[in-house]
Amino acid sequence: MLLAIDAGNTNVVFALFDGDDIRARWRIATDARRTADEYVVWLRQLLELEGLELGAVDAVIIGTVVPRALHNLTVLSEKYFGVSPLIAGRDAAHWGIALDVEQPDSVGADRVLNVIAAHQKYGQDIVIIDFGTATTFDVADYQGAYKGGVIAPGINLSLDALVGKTAQLPRIALESPQDDNVIGTTTESQMLIGIFWGYVAMIEGLVARTKAQIGRPTKIIATGGLAVLFDEHTDVFDHLESDLTLQGLHFLYQRATSAS
Repeated sequence: MLLAIDAGNTNVVFALFDGDDIRARWRIATDARRTADEYVVWLRQLLELEGLELGAVDAVIIGTVVPRALHNLTVLSEKYFGVSPLIAGRDAAHWGIALDVEQPDSVGADRVLNVIAAHQKYGQDIVIIDFGTATTFDVADYQGAYKGGVIAPGINLSLDALVGKTAQLPRIALESPQDDNVIGTTTESQMLIGIFWGYVAMIEGLVARTKAQIGRPTKIIATGGLAVLFDEHTDVFDHLESDLTLQGLHFLYQRATSAS
C-alpha cells in the first residue's frame, strides 16, 4: 500500500492508500525536530489498529512545505519501510504542469498538489480555496496551468493576533454564528462577528473579483479543515474536497510509477 505524507505548517497528515481509496488517515502536529524513530512508534500503533504491520507499506510519497521536516520523513521511509520515497515536485514525481508565475520555485507543494488533483477531476478553469494555517486561493486554467493566486492569514491566525495584541479582548472559540446578525451586543459576539462574517466577506469578495478577472466559467473548490464551516454560510463554493492534497500525491505516485 502507498503511504502519502502531507507535511504542512500545522500538521503532518499520513494517508494509507489501498488502491485508489484512502483506507486510513492520521495526523500529528508538525515538528521538524521529530525523528524517524518517534514517527514510527506512533505509526506502528496506528497501523496495528487497522490490523496491519509496517510491511503493509510498500511505497511512500512525500509533499512538504516544511523543508526541515523532509529529512526525518525520508529516514522514516528508508529505515522502517525499506523504500526510497518519491518527493513531490522532484525527479519522477515532477509536477507535470506549467507554473505560470514569476517565481515558480516559491509555490508551496500543497498548492500545486491541490491544482493537480482538482484539474484531474474537473478539467476547467478552477479556483481552489484551502483553509489551512494560511488561507490560499489558487487559480488554474482549463489546461491545468497554475496561474497564481492569493495568500491571506488563516482565520485562526487572525483570531490569535487579535487576542494576542490586545489587552482586554478574551479568547473565544471559533464557531458558526447562531444567526445572520452582524450587530453584536457583547464583546465576545462582536469578535465572532468580526472574525467569521469578515472572513466570509473576504471569501465572497475575492471570489467575485477572481472570476471577473478570469472571464470564463470557473469552478470554485474549497478544501481544508474549515471549508465545511464556511460552506454553511456562503453559496460561492461549487464543490468541497476534503482530501485534495492527498489526492494530488496519489496522482503523482501513479503517474511516476506508470512511467517507469
